[in-house]
Amino acid sequence: MKKSFSEVLKDNTMIIVLVLVYLFFTWRTGGSMFQPMNFNALITQNAYVFILACGMLMCMLTGGNIDLSCGSFVCFLGAIGALLMALKGLNSWVAIILMLLVGIVYGCVLGYLVAYMNIPPWIATLAGYLAFRGIGTDILSNSSSTGSISVAAVPGFLNVFSGKLFSTKLGTLNMVCMGVGIVAAVIVVLLNIVSRATKLKKGYETDSMLAVFCKSVLEAAVIMLFTYKLAMAGGIPTVLVWVVAVVLFYSFITEKTTIGRHFYVVGGNREAARLSGVNTRRIMFLAYLNMAIVTVITTYVVLARFQAANSTAGTNYEMDAISACVVGGVSAYGGAGSVFGMVVGATLIGVINLGMSLMNIDANYQKVVKGVVLLGAVAFDILSKKNAK
Repeated sequence: MKKSFSEVLKDNTMIIVLVLVYLFFTWRTGGSMFQPMNFNALITQNAYVFILACGMLMCMLTGGNIDLSCGSFVCFLGAIGALLMALKGLNSWVAIILMLLVGIVYGCVLGYLVAYMNIPPWIATLAGYLAFRGIGTDILSNSSSTGSISVAAVPGFLNVFSGKLFSTKLGTLNMVCMGVGIVAAVIVVLLNIVSRATKLKKGYETDSMLAVFCKSVLEAAVIMLFTYKLAMAGGIPTVLVWVVAVVLFYSFITEKTTIGRHFYVVGGNREAARLSGVNTRRIMFLAYLNMAIVTVITTYVVLARFQAANSTAGTNYEMDAISACVVGGVSAYGGAGSVFGMVVGATLIGVINLGMSLMNIDANYQKVVKGVVLLGAVAFDILSKKNAK
């Protein structure tokens, strides 16, 4: 069964909005948004949104649940990591493992409180939101007179989570980067064709061949444009590798595994899922354990980007992650959403952040704009569901 043009248009509404917003900022910034360094900045400055949003997606799928503590936890973990590596002289790999263990412990405690003690997620995570910011700030204040700990002298850590792969001079075409882009574009085109053939074979609703062709051409063009800009900006940012790895992992989990489908089932109707044999408590536990681990990865990236831990790290990160999910089509009520949609939403949030920064718009008004975008996305989701009924 083929989808109608209106259905295809509806499915790609946020992509169209993303393109229009990007073109708007390109116009308003006199073309600055199209500069190679700003393509690089779009990734390096907003990598935390993509990574955190993957974890937030899994929480929201279980019934619109969220984690308010992740931003503060980034601050707390960053303080611990910087203290261990920069001041205590601990090997960076040992510090990385210890930070991960702290995240796992917190994830287990939070998961237990939510899943087995039935404490509402927003209450449990609000406690972390307040506590971790306070503890992290206290660690930094007691460890440094400036309230900040630099990790610039820890090259082993920085090399893994920042910098560029196969780096070349700015303005010089990086051929390795272009090669990666060509391979990625070919893979995307092949996956689109295989996906359509599989859906047709199983009798599922799918796009027409023309729509798949147009989609593949556009996606390949975007990938090649993006890699060309990165190639001119000096190479592939290391953080992009982490973002792609995390996104692909969660895309596989949600689309190809049984446990991934259980997250959707629990969010759709928790009681029905329980009666069907799904261990709903375990799913809730895993959602918040997973969120804590994703937050640890985010901390690595953020600490390496700023090369220092400070008390403002992670501020409003939870809000950006939630916004990316909702804007990307993840239902505020749970049970619906995709990693691809989340990536579109995270990219839109990143474009808005970068565009408004280039236009020197006051930070307070930037919050206003993102708030309006979030509200509009939720309203669109509700109206779409009403029309579908």
